[in-house]
Amino acid sequence: MGEIKKAKLVLFLVGSVLLISFTFYAYQIIYVSNILVEREDKVFLVRPGTSYRTVLENLGKGGYVNDMVSFGFLARLSGYDKKIVPGRFILKSGMTNLQAIKVLKSGKQEPIKITFSYARLTDELAEKLTKNIGVSTEEFKDALDEFVENNKDGFTKENVRCMFLPNTYEVYFNVTPQDLIEKMHEEFNHFWNKERLDKAKKLELTPIEVSILASIVQAETVKQDEAPMIAGLYLNRLKKDIALQADPTLVYASGDFSLKRVLNGHKEINSPYNTYKHPGLPPGPINVPQIASIEAVLNYTKSNYYYMCAKEDFSGYHAFAANLSEHNINARKYQKALSAEIKKGEALKKN
Repeated sequence: MGEIKKAKLVLFLVGSVLLISFTFYAYQIIYVSNILVEREDKVFLVRPGTSYRTVLENLGKGGYVNDMVSFGFLARLSGYDKKIVPGRFILKSGMTNLQAIKVLKSGKQEPIKITFSYARLTDELAEKLTKNIGVSTEEFKDALDEFVENNKDGFTKENVRCMFLPNTYEVYFNVTPQDLIEKMHEEFNHFWNKERLDKAKKLELTPIEVSILASIVQAETVKQDEAPMIAGLYLNRLKKDIALQADPTLVYASGDFSLKRVLNGHKEINSPYNTYKHPGLPPGPINVPQIASIEAVLNYTKSNYYYMCAKEDFSGYHAFAANLSEHNINARKYQKALSAEIKKGEALKKN
């Protein structure tokens, strides 16, 4: 009997040691800091379609987790390996495995700010909007095509860029392409409040047409203080059904955005964006206009001007005229100053 008692005692002691060891290890796995120990909080990105193994590899390579064995064990135990949630997560310094896994499983994310201030083409717009989120440019463009096909607000493939107002927006990394576009649509509707809609109505323009005109005004000047005057000039021409003859539309029609000087040959380009050939507004914007440019159209400066050309002082401002004879005088002044400047440059090169 003595031997049996000894054996039982040994088994009890071994079992106790194992239990204590397991309990201590379990406590460490769950409650001891294992995330970014003695480091700063850090963003952890999980892209759509990322596998559990890749998540572990990224946590290890990025230095997020000290003990990967304990983290992996608890992650599997909690079922995280069965359902990976894409997103942009903040993992805080000193987190335990359990706290970090809860964050990753919950999908609780930090919002991402997306900003765009300028874009000419849909491809450029798509690239800027999707740069830091889990939507590809192709997914965005496919969703935009779907929106164009189904919307009832007058958006077409040519003018849908009018819906995007340059600004800073907050979205989540795992936002869907459809939700991103719907957010832009909601922002557009919010911007076009009753006051702005009333102003557009007085101009006999729709919000989309206001934005198309604003894109031309924006391309015409870098001086925001003269934008309302330019807007008023073009509105005068629209009311009289006079072709806009806006050089920036020819640059857009040519597809050569490096074009610095529009020549007579460009006026023969066969395009609906050629406002020398086609009266009225083009079918879509030639860029995504800033809010300030839209406001310049809505709050245009009244005048009797129908013509403009660059000022001869090369200040970036324009000389405005009420008739063609005045405009020709202004144009000759500018051409004379430009010729003198070219000769001056050639003389400097020779010396």
